[in-house]
Amino acid sequence: MAKKNSAGILLHRLRGSRIEVFLVHPGGPFWAKKDAGAWSIPKGEFEVGQDPLEAAKREFKEETGFAVEGNFIELTPVKQPGGKVVYAWAVMGDCEAESIKSNTFSLEWPPRSGKRKEFPEVDRAGWFTPEVAREKILKGQLNFLEELKRKIENNSVSPV
Repeated sequence: MAKKNSAGILLHRLRGSRIEVFLVHPGGPFWAKKDAGAWSIPKGEFEVGQDPLEAAKREFKEETGFAVEGNFIELTPVKQPGGKVVYAWAVMGDCEAESIKSNTFSLEWPPRSGKRKEFPEVDRAGWFTPEVAREKILKGQLNFLEELKRKIENNSVSPV
C-alpha cells in the first residue's frame, strides 16, 4: 500500500523587526490538553497525481477558512517516522489567528460509546516568534522552521 503524503503552508509575517510564523493546533479530544510539540503548519493529505502546492493551498483554506496567495517558496520535504512525506511551502502573508474557521471530522467519543461527535480539525491558531514556535511545533516539522530561518538570513527569502 502506498504511503500517504501531506502538503502544507508555512505562513510568516514581519512584526516590527521580528519574524512570526503561523501555526495551528489540532482539534479533538486526543490533542485537547497538549501544547508543546503539538502544533503544526496547516497541512493535509493529497493523492498521487494531485499537485502538492494546490493541495497545500486547499488544506490551508479548509483548516483556517483563509485563502493564501503570494510567492510560494518550496521547502525541503521531510519524511516522518511512519514513512509519510510532508511537502511544504513558505509564503509571506497575514491573517487573524483568532478568526479561523476549520472543517470538522467525526469520531466515536467517548471510545466504545457508540456515539459520534464532530470536532474541528483545527481548534486554534496563533502567530509565534521562531523561538516559541520551536517549542510548539511537532518535532517532525522543525526542519521547516530552520530552513525558513536560513533562507531569510541568506536573503533568499525576503521577510517582507
